[in-house]
Amino acid sequence: MAVPKSLRATVRELDNHRCAYCQSPEILAVTPFEIDHIVPQKAGGKTELDNLCLASPECNRHKYARQTAVDPQTNHQIALFHPRQQAWADHFVWNEQHTHLIGLTPAGRATISALNMNRPRLIHLRQLWVKLGYVLSE
Repeated sequence: MAVPKSLRATVRELDNHRCAYCQSPEILAVTPFEIDHIVPQKAGGKTELDNLCLASPECNRHKYARQTAVDPQTNHQIALFHPRQQAWADHFVWNEQHTHLIGLTPAGRATISALNMNRPRLIHLRQLWVKLGYVLSE
């Protein structure tokens, strides 16, 4: 089911025009961000606000239909971070340079790994954003 335009706008506002996962700002991206079904439609996820978030194309493609991933620290299968049910700051923190995300919890570490949230091109972009004085979320 297509996401209605008004619901898309609400999701963008709710996520502050940032990827709900990697926190990249949509305004600094070349490609418009996508609306992600947190619980995929294939798994019964509904097209409603509590199951939608804004995602960068790269995060969305890495996530695809995943709901779980392996925590690289424990090797256990873990539910991915859920942007509508969990607080981002409880699961992730920036390194001192604001270029790398660090997982604080099994869900945070598994999500960073599965979505490749510290991919080299994104790290390079984050370095540029920081130099430009663009503050990434805390």
